[in-house]
Amino acid sequence: MLRRLLLALALTLAALPALALEAFQTSELTVQTAGGPQKFRIELALTAAQMEQGLMFRRTLAPDAGMLFDFTRPTNVTMWMKNTLIPLDMLFLDERGRVFDIHERAVPMSTDVIAAKGPARYVVELNGGTAARLGIKPGDQATSPALAK
Repeated sequence: MLRRLLLALALTLAALPALALEAFQTSELTVQTAGGPQKFRIELALTAAQMEQGLMFRRTLAPDAGMLFDFTRPTNVTMWMKNTLIPLDMLFLDERGRVFDIHERAVPMSTDVIAAKGPARYVVELNGGTAARLGIKPGDQATSPALAK
């Protein structure tokens, strides 16, 4: 009896992070690169709770998927990889959606601070290695219905 109770308690505690996960709206995002347009299906992190969660606890991310963080105005953005299980590329965008900085292959589970080289309005997280694979570079332009006009 005690063994069953302990097992039930352990399973409940293990499920707690999953029970509190935020839901995200989706949109399309295109990055215009020297090699042509690169299209992504993105989830939108718009609220404080969504931004805090980000891509934490995900075991996979489709090759054409990502997440857009909108900070509503340019700010000195810092990110980390706590509870993030997959390596990520982070594209830092200005108010017009121009990529001005890229952090490639952020290390899963790291609490090291990742800071942009200047104030960012948006951050786009993609699978680690995507920026290099698709030739995404600073100066490339991102467009999306989710970016402010």
